[in-house]
Amino acid sequence: MPKRLLVIVCFLFINFNLNSQSVFTYDTKKDIVIGTWAVAASIAPFFINNEPETIPTGLNKDDINAFDRTLMFSYNRPLDILSDVGLYGLFALPILSLSGNFTDKDALLTYGIMYAQSILFVYGTSEILKRTIVRYRPYNYFEPIPSGFENDYYKSFPSRHTAFAFMSASFFTTTFFAEQPESSWKTPILLGSHALAAGVGALRIASGVHFLTDVLAGAAIGSFFGWAIPMVHKKQNLENNMEINIVGNSIIATIRI
Repeated sequence: MPKRLLVIVCFLFINFNLNSQSVFTYDTKKDIVIGTWAVAASIAPFFINNEPETIPTGLNKDDINAFDRTLMFSYNRPLDILSDVGLYGLFALPILSLSGNFTDKDALLTYGIMYAQSILFVYGTSEILKRTIVRYRPYNYFEPIPSGFENDYYKSFPSRHTAFAFMSASFFTTTFFAEQPESSWKTPILLGSHALAAGVGALRIASGVHFLTDVLAGAAIGSFFGWAIPMVHKKQNLENNMEINIVGNSIIATIRI
């Protein structure tokens, strides 16, 4: 499998125009605003503490809605670790969108800014929900809390792994489609990247750490920011569809995508 992946990566690099100019760019003034929002979103969860006073015991599966109850499992450490590995692999996907201009320093900086903002927004959004909504993980209904999960057992909703996985897949397909609009690889990349992200979500369910609705919510969060942040940074959108005005001590931003 690693050899096949390497062959695909090499093929993509060889067949793309290595001298093309990226359709994405950054704007210092506007990115300061977006970056401030992103940092604020990632810091906000640290001011939220909704941990239950007592560890739950005697939980009943019948109390779970029928939609989620059909896919509840006890904790499986190997599958949990495998989902980590899958996520780390997906994090590297967006670099393929730069294959046509990976020597362009401005393009590298732009992608770095976009990816950092996406990560911060996804982390902040998912973590705020995790710390606000108390939902016991599926394994709580089968066994005592696994070692090392004493501070995480009630943060089931949403699935942050899935959110990051779909963010990477969405970011990759959004940037790739924009950079390579004529590529015959668009459909395989769309299906392949999202299949990998869905695989991470499936592993989170099978490992007993998330419900199906946790995964669906995570997929929605990740897909949105993986698409929205690159779209904001498309050159024509930055030039025409985003306005930022400073009024007194306030900053008012309007983004039209």
